[in-house]
Amino acid sequence: MSPSGASAGAGVLALFPELTDVNGDAQNALVLSRRAAWAGGEAAVDLLHEGEEPAVTPRAVVLGSTTDPMLPRLLAALQTVRDDLEGWIEDGVPVLAVGTGMEALTRGIRLPEGRLEGLGLVPAEAEPLPARATGDLVVSAREGVLVGYENHARRLRLDAGVEPLGAVTRGVGDGGADGVRHGSIVGTRMHGPVLAKNPALADAILTAAFGMPVVPTGPVAAQADAAAARIRAALLAAS
Repeated sequence: MSPSGASAGAGVLALFPELTDVNGDAQNALVLSRRAAWAGGEAAVDLLHEGEEPAVTPRAVVLGSTTDPMLPRLLAALQTVRDDLEGWIEDGVPVLAVGTGMEALTRGIRLPEGRLEGLGLVPAEAEPLPARATGDLVVSAREGVLVGYENHARRLRLDAGVEPLGAVTRGVGDGGADGVRHGSIVGTRMHGPVLAKNPALADAILTAAFGMPVVPTGPVAAQADAAAARIRAALLAAS
């Protein structure tokens, strides 16, 4: 079955890409849009910039990562759409949050100069690691083996009973686990962008967005999947 649009203008919303495209993370929105098209659906990329308001309820939301000096600015921008975000999450709209974007959704972020208040949409705190984590990250998750690149100075401390995205089998992540699953939120430390390297995770998010299985087909989808498989195989062979 091919997915189709549920409402006019419903696309993949990239939040504040001028602030959140570190490591190409905002481009996860483009991955979702392309894979939806390869499955016969429609989900254009919509960009929400600082000072703008959402025009429609999105099909899915992507919140990429920013730098620590830009965190206060990102948090201020996110506060302007917090009620929208909370409503979308309550309605089951999938939200992919990466790196510091994921941290921004927690209750707070501890920096050397003090604590920043987060949006409080994820029951967790972002706390400093003993040392910065950089390098390849491999995670065992329900979608399979996921790979990416981590570069962060903090970990998530999830509240009791909150589920991580998966278990770390290579790298640091958030200390034995990576990221979070909470409601319709999927959070991760994996850069890359993560969805280009992990088509299974992208398709799981699209399946949640469309409410039916999304299966990209055709030669371009096959080429993209093959490229991701080569990256994953090479990384796993080196571990």
